[in-house]
Amino acid sequence: MTTMTDSSVREFKMPDVGEGLTEAEILTWYVKPGDTVTDGQVVCEVETAKAAVELPIPYDGVVSALHFPEGTTVDVGTSIIAVAVGGGAAAPAAAQGPAPAGEAAAGTAPEPAAAPAEAAGEPRKEGRQPVLVGYGVATSSTRRRPRKGAPAAAEPAAGTAAPNGRAPANGRAPAAPQRPLAKPPVRKLAKDLGVDLTTVVPSGPDGVITREDVHAAAAPAPAPAPAAEPAPAAPAAAASPAAVSYDTGRETRVPVKGVRKATAAAMVGSAFTAPHVTEFVTVDVTRTMKLVEELKQDRDFEGLRVNPLLLISKALLVAIRRNPEINASWDEANQEIVVKHYVNLGIAAATPRGLIVPNIKDAHSRTLPQLAASLGELVATAREGKTSPAAMQGGTVTITNVGVFGVDTGTPILNPGESAILAVGAIKLQPWVHKGKVKPRQVTTLALSFDHRLVDGELGSKVLADVAAILERPKRLLTWG
Repeated sequence: MTTMTDSSVREFKMPDVGEGLTEAEILTWYVKPGDTVTDGQVVCEVETAKAAVELPIPYDGVVSALHFPEGTTVDVGTSIIAVAVGGGAAAPAAAQGPAPAGEAAAGTAPEPAAAPAEAAGEPRKEGRQPVLVGYGVATSSTRRRPRKGAPAAAEPAAGTAAPNGRAPANGRAPAAPQRPLAKPPVRKLAKDLGVDLTTVVPSGPDGVITREDVHAAAAPAPAPAPAAEPAPAAPAAAASPAAVSYDTGRETRVPVKGVRKATAAAMVGSAFTAPHVTEFVTVDVTRTMKLVEELKQDRDFEGLRVNPLLLISKALLVAIRRNPEINASWDEANQEIVVKHYVNLGIAAATPRGLIVPNIKDAHSRTLPQLAASLGELVATAREGKTSPAAMQGGTVTITNVGVFGVDTGTPILNPGESAILAVGAIKLQPWVHKGKVKPRQVTTLALSFDHRLVDGELGSKVLADVAAILERPKRLLTWG
């Protein structure tokens, strides 16, 4: 049997398909060892913290090994598939048996340290650009940028720095201590709790300090037991507690990963970073519902989905045009309020993988039929699980329609980086005073949550009142819009 040489094997590494994400779960393999693949062919589908993405291979060749089975979460920069390329007479690794998860196929040696382009999954000489345009690939070892004004330092050789701070035996000056790796919200939390990040033991990937690490460091140490009264000896069974078990017939445990994990982290960060305020208004939307029925018969909307969410979205866009300061974000690092002159309208969508918030880019510039088309495309793509990471980035304000579940209203949490989110409740037939008489009318309750650091009560109230006024008399779309 002919074995492959190192030069004939290319290792395709997990790319960063979400602009800054550190891991992805392999959902489905579309190839197996021994299959022939071509440049640009989709070989697998992975799920990041933001979306499910199909990965094309950038080589022509024969699959020699799949390094991880389906359902495995893999760090960005880790090789996931090996492909035999070139004209060498090589037998596929499938003939030698499948490679165990996490290891290269039998008969293949690990590649030497790769250049940046090769680390992204490119061949050294042949091949094309990285598989996903616009997305870089993080290598398995993270390096931090040097501080401004300081030359980039090479990795210190063994013995150049002593962990206790003393001068090394070889006489060289000790290396400057590296700044602890932590995200801005974690640094703020540490500052608020009075925790020195240099003393915190990191537990995140690549040595990143997490919120849990900071809380653990801030927790008071348990008081020592009095020396005069030692604690009684614990039973032998307590020394090694048994693993926690549960009744699988009465409970189901679901691992928190992918979209749900990212959503949980984002909501916790938002709730405990931005001071939320929520205001409510109940409004008669009978005229809006009548306009929806009229638009369904309009030729301009033929083939488009027309529903109350369309007019609510347009009403919010008009309210933002009248009160542009609501469309802003808080820049903590520079202590600035960033007012956006465009509206990327986010629509919260419930999917089997969890809640996602894709947004319509430049929604403020779209006509009502264009907005209807964009909403229809957004919803269809989300339901199919094909929403791209780019579609969920850069949002400025969000609408969440809890009314579709029969809920009257809610107190929504801001999407991170945004200043406002509008919750729409169920539209119900209720008794309402109309023209001095109690009549059955279509009524709903709106709730607007906003970041009180940059949106005061007056501004938030104006925006909510404008949305309500338009929905009560939707002809105002013509005069205000």
